[in-house]
Amino acid sequence: MLDAKMTSAMPDRTPLEAREQAFSTAPERAFTDQPSTGPAWRAATFWPALIGTALLMFGLYGWLANGGMSGMEWALLSMIGATFIWVSLSVSTVGVAIAGLLARENADARPRDAVTGINVALLVPIYNEVPQNVFGNAVAMLHDLASRAGPHNYTLFILSDTRNEAIAAQEWQAFEDLRSTAPEGFAVHYRRRTDNTDKKIGNIAEWVRGWGAPYEGMVVLDADSLMSGRAIDRLSSELSSDSRAGLIQTFPMLIGAQTVFARLQQFSNIAYGWLLAEGLATWARSEGNYYGHNAIIRTKAFATCAMLPHLRGRSGSDQLILSHDFVEAGLLRRAGWGVRFLPRVTGSFEETPATLIDYVIRDRRWCRGNLQHLRLLGTKGLHPVSRFHLFHGAVAYLLSPMWFFLLVIWALLGKDAETNVIRYFNEANPLFPDWPPAMSHIDSAVFLVIMYAMLLTPKIAGAGIIAATPRAARVFGGAGPFLGSFLVEVALSIAYAPIMMIQQTKAVLRALTSSTEAWAPQSREARQHSWWTLIKFHWVEMVLGVVLLSGLIAGLVSLWLVPIVASLVMAVPLSALSGMTISKRAPATFRLDSPYTLREPAIVRRAMLERARLERALGVKDVPAE
Repeated sequence: MLDAKMTSAMPDRTPLEAREQAFSTAPERAFTDQPSTGPAWRAATFWPALIGTALLMFGLYGWLANGGMSGMEWALLSMIGATFIWVSLSVSTVGVAIAGLLARENADARPRDAVTGINVALLVPIYNEVPQNVFGNAVAMLHDLASRAGPHNYTLFILSDTRNEAIAAQEWQAFEDLRSTAPEGFAVHYRRRTDNTDKKIGNIAEWVRGWGAPYEGMVVLDADSLMSGRAIDRLSSELSSDSRAGLIQTFPMLIGAQTVFARLQQFSNIAYGWLLAEGLATWARSEGNYYGHNAIIRTKAFATCAMLPHLRGRSGSDQLILSHDFVEAGLLRRAGWGVRFLPRVTGSFEETPATLIDYVIRDRRWCRGNLQHLRLLGTKGLHPVSRFHLFHGAVAYLLSPMWFFLLVIWALLGKDAETNVIRYFNEANPLFPDWPPAMSHIDSAVFLVIMYAMLLTPKIAGAGIIAATPRAARVFGGAGPFLGSFLVEVALSIAYAPIMMIQQTKAVLRALTSSTEAWAPQSREARQHSWWTLIKFHWVEMVLGVVLLSGLIAGLVSLWLVPIVASLVMAVPLSALSGMTISKRAPATFRLDSPYTLREPAIVRRAMLERARLERALGVKDVPAE
């Protein structure tokens, strides 16, 4: 056990009054109004998606209703509408982003009022993380802030919930190193809780109640977060100059990707993610969202408006709100505070899971938390856009069971009338609906093509803008390598999508049928899982793939399902591929290069050097998180 003095190095307590919020009653508002939030941009986002979906539903209804609508037909129509509208919203968001750029709409405006210096706390909650990585990032951020000599005062707090005693001992060593190397004028503190009550939510809440009073703002960082001094200063200045802002969120870019799957995520994030982020910022305005890290929050607003209670579980026990960030953003906006999204702030970074399995394990926790949001849609006083954010977070996972339902229907329809497993309604077979014969051939294929095209539209739009802009293409290594990487990314995304559909369907079922989920720190290190681990993890996909493949061979399943069948059958090899490290000697097209792999930002290079130095100082080659 560590000595008590090695678990805390905190300043004197400066308590801040904080109270848990009630979902059944709306609080007093800090502001009774907010500036105009651009209703025209919201109309341009939502109305095209709603009208397009309504027209599709009307056409399908007229087609399916010959002879009356059965329960199966109503279910199919509902699933098609539910999936189509969310895909349409992504497309219209991209359209709004492009229109906003052409109109020079600035959804990321700089402060207009005078900036005054404020006290800002940098909070890094950790749980059984690799110490040299966390503290290496911290050293890099402090020195980058010191080099700017900005108007704001910063204090760093490492808030540990680590349970592993060996890792905790290394955390203390790393903290002592940090304290001795921190630039002059920057205070650094460390605290390890004896009980990690309520996990990250409780960790932040305990700091707010105990030490939050002197700080106008708190920049919340994850264990893998890295922000340049310029980005942190920009957030602090925005909070200082915008008295109505309760939370300001950046768009974190992915760094450190070495494996196929991580590089796939990184390329997608940088090449296309910016366009969706720009569209969201254009229509959301002061009703933005919170991603749980790389954001600044007004401390007193958080204390008085966003402290979360427990939910009542199915068994009557208290239940922690897992995806707390969306809820906290909604509560801040409910109280009149603005929640802004600044996608053009550069220098905001995070890491991503290295393999498909690691990504799925993290995704399960997010799924359970996001589904909780459905229970909070009736919260009194929430802004309609905040309700949409909560609903959207849940639907992001519910779409996978819907897609799976459609996949089953398409498989049962067969490739023609003779192979249609769902037979037509007649006196001899009264239990089955009357499916139009064309449904199993031309029309189903057209619908699948439309859906694939719309799913790829954000990628095509982002890639098109980059390829058509020589300066942008150059930072990706040139137009040729970029377009080649784009095709590889699309092919791999299509290959992994059915696997993710099955895994998210399992996660939804698990969340609906069980009350707990094993929690472990996110693995960010490149590693190869054993073949046995891969088989145990992906056996459901393999079985479904073999069943569908048998249908293809027997001529019972439409050839339009070949890409999905191939992905499911090859789930284990594809998962193994996801963890392979990309060689620097590989052809440019297959490296999935992006600006941050071709030329690392200075803050990233500094963080990597500090990590290596700390690794030597701690006397370990690697400290794996539990």
